[in-house]
Amino acid sequence: MSKPSHTERSSTASSPSWSLDTQAVALGRPPHTAGEPVNEPITLTSTFHAGADLSYARVGNPTWAAFEETVGVLEGGHALAFASGMASISAVLSLVPHGAVVVAPHHAYSGTTGILADLASSGALVVRHVDISDTDEVLAALALEPTADLLIAESPTNPMLEVADLPAIVAAGHDIGALVMVDNTFATPLLQRPLDDGADIVIHSATKYLSGHSDVLLGVAITPDTGAGRALSERLHTHRTSRGAIPGPMEVWLALRGLRTLSVRLERSGANAVALAQRLAEHPAVSRVRYPGWGSIVAIEVAAVGGLTTAQSAEAVCDRTRLWTHSTSLGGVESQIERRRRHTAEVETVPDNLLRLSVGIESVEDLWRDLDSALTGA
Repeated sequence: MSKPSHTERSSTASSPSWSLDTQAVALGRPPHTAGEPVNEPITLTSTFHAGADLSYARVGNPTWAAFEETVGVLEGGHALAFASGMASISAVLSLVPHGAVVVAPHHAYSGTTGILADLASSGALVVRHVDISDTDEVLAALALEPTADLLIAESPTNPMLEVADLPAIVAAGHDIGALVMVDNTFATPLLQRPLDDGADIVIHSATKYLSGHSDVLLGVAITPDTGAGRALSERLHTHRTSRGAIPGPMEVWLALRGLRTLSVRLERSGANAVALAQRLAEHPAVSRVRYPGWGSIVAIEVAAVGGLTTAQSAEAVCDRTRLWTHSTSLGGVESQIERRRRHTAEVETVPDNLLRLSVGIESVEDLWRDLDSALTGA
């Protein structure tokens, strides 16, 4: 069962003059035909009539194709949807051999650090952890004998918001023959396109900003529109099909619907984040603000107050918010707050008083009043 060609899908024509904001709205739709739907329908079927490339729904689905077309253009490559962000990460790890050397950030999505730890403990991988914002440290880890087979990067990192010099570390990875994967979940293709910096694979937890409404689990992996990129895409597609890491059509359709508003959501949430980061830097209950200057995630470290430990003080802030949602995800329209070290899977170098703030699209004044009240009351 072969993978349907990306070019076989009939869809709205794209124009190279259109901005990415426009592409997010316009792509992944049926042709402009009188009397036909504007939106790609949800295709709920397990089986297709014989005689074409697409014969079984574990191989492909027209709803997937619409989403993949749109995300692929936004990132500048070919996209494949997966059942979750973790499914896309697992697919990338399947590309390297048993015993491969992987260079990865100390601070990253806990699912990534967790699966790397599991594979390292079984001898399947050798993992070298680095400060991804320290370019010299990354380059040294890549070049150490035996040289690395895979570089995993996040920029900004989750939850410490460290920023990598992606062009430099991608080039260094390629110099020693390593694959380079960049998790672009925090930035989205509207703020950063790692394929333009030479990355081999970009992945997203599409659960987060791409879908944007905290109602789906979904992942996506994107490879360049080159011969090598298409070969990687075929291998990822084979993994997805044979391991059953496939998404449901309803989840993909919801993500595509959410993707239409990515630009306006990021514009509002990013402006809110800038304003909140500036105010939080002056708050007496905050000992440190981490914010790279762009994007919609802010991290703060809460000072110890009233005889409480710093961790207790941070938990008290989460307990006292009314508008901010105390939850573990991010990237939704609603603002979310969480002390990351409440999870045993979080690495110990993350401060126990660090709160990750996923800033949403609510009124910034309402968000500030609620957060200020929680910080002051705690």
